[in-house]
Amino acid sequence: MRASSIWLAELRRVVLIVLVFFSVAWVLGQPLLGLLLVASGLLLRWLYQLWRIQEWLSQPETEPPEAQGIWGDIFDRIYHLRRKEKEARQQLQSTVDYLRDSFASMRDGTVMVDSKGVIQWSNEAADVLLGLRYPEDRGQAILNLVRVPEFHQYFLAADYSQSLQIVIGAEIERNLQVDVTRFGDGDRLIFARDITEVTRMENMRRDFVGNVSHELRTPLTVISGYLETILDNSEALDTRYIKPLQQMSQQSARMESLLKDLLWLSRIESVSHVEQHELIDIRVLLEEICDELSNSHPNRAIDLRVDSEDRIRGNYRELHSAVSNLMINAIKYSADDSRVALRWHREGSEHHLSVQDQGEGIAAVHLPRLTERFYRVDDSRSSATGGTGLGLAIVKHVAVAHNAHLLIDSVPGVGSRFSLVFK
Repeated sequence: MRASSIWLAELRRVVLIVLVFFSVAWVLGQPLLGLLLVASGLLLRWLYQLWRIQEWLSQPETEPPEAQGIWGDIFDRIYHLRRKEKEARQQLQSTVDYLRDSFASMRDGTVMVDSKGVIQWSNEAADVLLGLRYPEDRGQAILNLVRVPEFHQYFLAADYSQSLQIVIGAEIERNLQVDVTRFGDGDRLIFARDITEVTRMENMRRDFVGNVSHELRTPLTVISGYLETILDNSEALDTRYIKPLQQMSQQSARMESLLKDLLWLSRIESVSHVEQHELIDIRVLLEEICDELSNSHPNRAIDLRVDSEDRIRGNYRELHSAVSNLMINAIKYSADDSRVALRWHREGSEHHLSVQDQGEGIAAVHLPRLTERFYRVDDSRSSATGGTGLGLAIVKHVAVAHNAHLLIDSVPGVGSRFSLVFK
């Protein structure tokens, strides 16, 4: 039955009762008393029904009371709403149980916290990696239990776009990668992954590269010195040996350049986590680089444009190395009569340092891998230009150390633009 019909029937019933009582009271000569009695009766009846509703709601598993008319309809509607709520709650609980079972089987530590950072649930891996104890720690603040300053800053900053790497543990140190994901009404999921072995292997690789580079540098310097001495007295040599010796000298110089880049890359990788405090005057830095390139490439045109006097905190030497690598690449891989543009400007809250050439451009398939060590778009071209394949890897690590990122835009046949974007 429709709600309007039920209300109309209830209204007719009330009007009929009032008329009957009023008529009887009129006949007896007490019309006002009759109206008072009928009003009191209706009020008591409705209070009784409200009491029944309250009693029924306090016992959620019981069936609704029997009633007629509008009160029966109210009981039925509340009953159906409660059934739907119960089904929805059961479905939600089933989903939560499924997610918890899934997270419980993960090797990564998983912690659910509410909007205030209070622990709601954690799996066994979190107990091992983060030192938690569930369910004893339920209701405790995560920041009171994970006492790592870097984690506190990361969690409270609420910027979870990047992962956090921390070292935790007193007796046994572990390197953890922490990620945080928001869900629900401000709740958060904390994932902790043990990367101790990966970090150890990366440190071994870095140490190996650094040590080998140091060990090779001394004998290579001796070889280069002897080759230079011999070529300085080329008039005393048989002409058949001059070209091979020149090629040996060129390759020796290229090897020295490679070792230099490897040593520099190893250094900036090992100190990239150190906070930068030096305030860098970008105009002075860029003008110095342009002067150096004008001396080494006097016939190349360089357009320098500084649209902002803003300074950034960082390491002057590292930034000089990164920008120099970008400029040298732009000069190498563009025509001699083309111009290279170097620009420093601000866009909103970001600062852009861009290098643009008018060279051959790079196909889109190569762009994601350009910053890999020794990756070459064209082996023959790289050999001809004498590149080591480490320039953009150095640029990438300098960017990371300065809380920046490298953007690459390139169109084949038009040119390329490499931009360091500082936040």
